[in-house]
Amino acid sequence: MTAPLSVVQWTTGNIGRRSLHAIIGRADMELVGVYAHGADKVGKDAADLCGWPQPTGVLATNDVASLLALQPDACCYNPLWPSIDELVALLEAGVNVCTSAAWITGGKQNEADRARILDACERGGSTIFGSGAHPGMTNLVAMALSGSCERVDSVVITESVDCSTYESAETQTAMGFSQSPDTPGLADAVRRESEVFAESAAMMASAMGVELDEMTFDVEFTAATGDSDLGFMTIPEGTVGGVMGYHRGWVGDRNVVSVGFNWVMGAHTEPSKPLAHGHVIQVFGLPNMRTVLHCLPPADWTEPGFMGLGMIYTAMPVTNAVPYVVAAPPGIVTLADLPPVTGRISP
Repeated sequence: MTAPLSVVQWTTGNIGRRSLHAIIGRADMELVGVYAHGADKVGKDAADLCGWPQPTGVLATNDVASLLALQPDACCYNPLWPSIDELVALLEAGVNVCTSAAWITGGKQNEADRARILDACERGGSTIFGSGAHPGMTNLVAMALSGSCERVDSVVITESVDCSTYESAETQTAMGFSQSPDTPGLADAVRRESEVFAESAAMMASAMGVELDEMTFDVEFTAATGDSDLGFMTIPEGTVGGVMGYHRGWVGDRNVVSVGFNWVMGAHTEPSKPLAHGHVIQVFGLPNMRTVLHCLPPADWTEPGFMGLGMIYTAMPVTNAVPYVVAAPPGIVTLADLPPVTGRISP
């Protein structure tokens, strides 16, 4: 038996608290620290922040230096958006980072920031890896399906869901919801907010043997035909109630990879786009392959609604990757570089 890997959980929001709960429950990981973004969480036991039944003795802090002094093997980094300064501090201190914060290859970052990350990895001998549900797990499944094909012509992945249970008004507004479809620059703003999908498209293309010549983005907004009060935000009539967009990778004039989303918010969108209520993953070639991933509750699910399932689905591809990332060489690694990331059979 090897010693458990020491892990710090960074933030305890919708996704972070699911990661925190999983870390506490794993025998091969030891929770040694928790970073709290909100002052109201500082000093609270990790158990109270994630619903674990017994106290852990690990108290949340916003003192980064004290967390780095613990010299953890890894950090599960789950804010909504990445901070380059935070990532550099962790990586140059030798802490391996597994993140759900809009990171697959770092391609969304500007050249200077990505160089800072690579330099921090080199100086700290550390590794950074990004994943999630989509992008993340969907890309892994697509690449696995391509292994059944003699010839791959194109890959198309679509997250096709009613996302009104994802209670983050900041995120939803950034993706166009509740704004006027005629808002100047809205399409380009949504492109920038969702560029991590483009990162995942490029990663898949590279894994399947080509480098992309160009990335494009197209999006269609559907206006709401009535008011929807979702509790955490409203979608007024006439504003965006549906968003369908794709980041597309091209080799010459061939669209070889497309990664996108068909999202609906509220009950009043016409004409509505048919929803698959899951992730539709298609590999076109010889043969064509198609599957739909559905995230469903187990028999013992007791939480109201299903938002928590989606948060677990997003967190676990990152948390479960910790042992693989610790063992990986320094630098930026992706799903194409690691062995298949698996969960653990429950005791």
